[in-house]
Amino acid sequence: MVEIRFHGRGGQGTVIAGKILADAVSKEDKYVQAFPQFGVERRGAPVFAFIRIDEKPIYIRSKIVLPQHVIVVDPSLIDAIDVTEGLKKGGFILINSSRHPDEFQNLGKDFRVFTVDANDIAIRHRLGSKAAPIVNTAILGAVPRIFDFVKLASIVQSVREGVPVNPDENAAAAQEAYDSVIGV
Repeated sequence: MVEIRFHGRGGQGTVIAGKILADAVSKEDKYVQAFPQFGVERRGAPVFAFIRIDEKPIYIRSKIVLPQHVIVVDPSLIDAIDVTEGLKKGGFILINSSRHPDEFQNLGKDFRVFTVDANDIAIRHRLGSKAAPIVNTAILGAVPRIFDFVKLASIVQSVREGVPVNPDENAAAAQEAYDSVIGV
């Protein structure tokens, strides 16, 4: 079973990203489970989304505390919380950042870091505003470049089906992100 934890902030589409990723994985005949964790916080507060993926039915129904991989939608959270908490040795960390993965040595040497500038991609595709880009579809485009459990075509199809506003722009952002991952 693959377990992934997303770190983001309210309003960035982190919860929707989890749902879209789950839909994309299910298109490839895998079992998947997706759920968020947040309280009554407002826009900008930290939120989590969790994804489980397996070849057989998933019966566990608890928060993921020992993920194999982490996706950081908002890089400011790296300085605010321990995004590597419980992350298994050898795990992958995908970060929305214009910085090179080597610049994240503070996360430890037990993990492999990848980056994609989802903010810039979202802005170029007019997703959200320059001050508050909506980066969820861009970050999802990077996922199949790093992980082997889902294909880009499934991500793009799920983006088109799961995003009610600007589906073409969101799909294009996912494709661009796939081609823009650093660290592969």
